[in-house]
Amino acid sequence: MVGMAGRIGALLLGAGLSWLAAGPAPAAPSASPASAAPASAASCRPQSHEGQAYAVCTVDLRRARVKLFWRGPDGLPYGSLSRLAGQQGANLAFAMNAGMYDTGLSPVGLYVEDGRELKAANTANGPGNFHLKPNGVFYVAGDRAGVLETGRYLKAHPRAEFATQSGPMLVINNRIHPKISEDGPSQKIRNGVGVRPDGHTAVFAISEAPVSFGAFARLFRDALGCPNALFLDGSVSSLYAPSLGRQDLSRPLGPLVGAVTK
Repeated sequence: MVGMAGRIGALLLGAGLSWLAAGPAPAAPSASPASAAPASAASCRPQSHEGQAYAVCTVDLRRARVKLFWRGPDGLPYGSLSRLAGQQGANLAFAMNAGMYDTGLSPVGLYVEDGRELKAANTANGPGNFHLKPNGVFYVAGDRAGVLETGRYLKAHPRAEFATQSGPMLVINNRIHPKISEDGPSQKIRNGVGVRPDGHTAVFAISEAPVSFGAFARLFRDALGCPNALFLDGSVSSLYAPSLGRQDLSRPLGPLVGAVTK
């Protein structure tokens, strides 16, 4: 399971690097008119790209909040989208898993919740998707969000209310991650996040069927208008979206991300 490849010890599964290719991808074409459409406060919709089906959830941070959730009121990890939905109620527009985690459901890398850094950034080298440099950080600061390579995030040190580190980056300044091939053999259900150039619109996506890293990266760049996007996880990828009739069941999950009303 590639989604667990960033985990420590026995959970680090060999994802294989046969899908890697040397050299950068071509520069991105301009975003399609659909990708530039104004976002509602927080909405999910089906989307097709290159013959692949996805669920895409878009949040206008000026009208809704994006928050990260790890531990519940009892101090234990939520562990599932259903438990989070039960605790948040109708306030939760949608949610999905928000980055790689270890055997105790703890984030593998940087994790900030309500302005408190609960896990420090992980800049170590290692196997698996998380360590496929550059990896990156998705963060929220007020009504703005961003996706930055980890090194750039640590230098900029934004005043993040919420942040999660994962990897690899999918899109970096409108270019596909240089080690992601156009369509490698690794096909998994994947989820990720990107931010549009206005800085106010966060876009989350999950594939409906297994897809390659290349296809998933192009979705964000070419169809969703995100010049920077981050892979969150694979295989364990799950979505709670009542507007789509979705409440995915999955194995225990670490950090979660969701949109709530202001």
